[in-house]
Amino acid sequence: MSLDLTLIWAFLIATAVFLYVAMDGFDLGIGILFPAVSAKADRDVMVNSVAPVWDGNETWLILGGGGLFAVFPLAYATILPALYMPLILMLLALVFRGVAFEMRFRMVTARGQLWWDRAFSWGSYVAAFCQGIALGALVQGIRIDGRAYAGGWWDWLTPFSLLTGAALVVGYGLLGACWLIWKTGGELQIRAYRLARPLGLATLLLIAIVSLTMLVLSIPFRERWLSFPGILVGAPVPVLVGLLALRFQRALERREELMPFLCALGFFLLSYIGLGISLWPMIVPPDITIWAAATHPSSQAFLLAGAAVLVPMVLGYTAYVYWLFRGKVTPESGYH
Repeated sequence: MSLDLTLIWAFLIATAVFLYVAMDGFDLGIGILFPAVSAKADRDVMVNSVAPVWDGNETWLILGGGGLFAVFPLAYATILPALYMPLILMLLALVFRGVAFEMRFRMVTARGQLWWDRAFSWGSYVAAFCQGIALGALVQGIRIDGRAYAGGWWDWLTPFSLLTGAALVVGYGLLGACWLIWKTGGELQIRAYRLARPLGLATLLLIAIVSLTMLVLSIPFRERWLSFPGILVGAPVPVLVGLLALRFQRALERREELMPFLCALGFFLLSYIGLGISLWPMIVPPDITIWAAATHPSSQAFLLAGAAVLVPMVLGYTAYVYWLFRGKVTPESGYH
């Protein structure tokens, strides 16, 4: 039986997108939590905790976007016009946030420091919110005529996309709080514990609301999740989310350090799996499948040969950086 290169590429790009969400999520979450932490020393520790990894985290966003362009050109040509505004705002926010990340350490006045801190936080909020809006607009479906986008300029702006935007901001805030629990100590860690509990509850509540709204909005989703045999595939997901929520609560009560972060990542992974179950095999809902959007198999094979070399290198380098900068971040840990 021959390999289905389209399926391999779909899995590879989906994995890259999840790795971006998981890794850059806690990074953006640090900025989202800035308003809850006012002391300069604590904010410095927060930024220093992600300083060695924050720019490398976005490698996976490039891989996901580049892979979509190269392997699924029809999907790329359809999604981009539909989501130009939120995606452009997201990229501008990421650039703005990156500049603020560097400049906040260069300021010699308290006022300058404050404004670059605000810029770092604003960029984090806008980037996370726009990512959530883009996700919601994609899930709701993109209108096409033949092989071209046929929707309007503002189709991406709906109550559901605003809901998913808010949900992602809260979820990234949870990742940021759990990252601080793992990587910091003292009063900052105690504050992170306090923030993690309400953020965890809000994240679970929003996961439930988004999931139920998807069932109401889409007949295919409803049939996929509530009819046989689809219910056998989907039923374990909410059960596992519930069990993970109990483990998360216990980890906070016992003051465990790594487990809350792993549980938060688990919430995102299970939500991502649930989304995959809902959309499969569509890459541009409701009409374009991964096979309809894919380029020629010879092009996929050529690109896969390069990815087979590049992706392990990126994974190895990423793992090495995280291992190299393992351990707690203290006020004495500097970024210059």
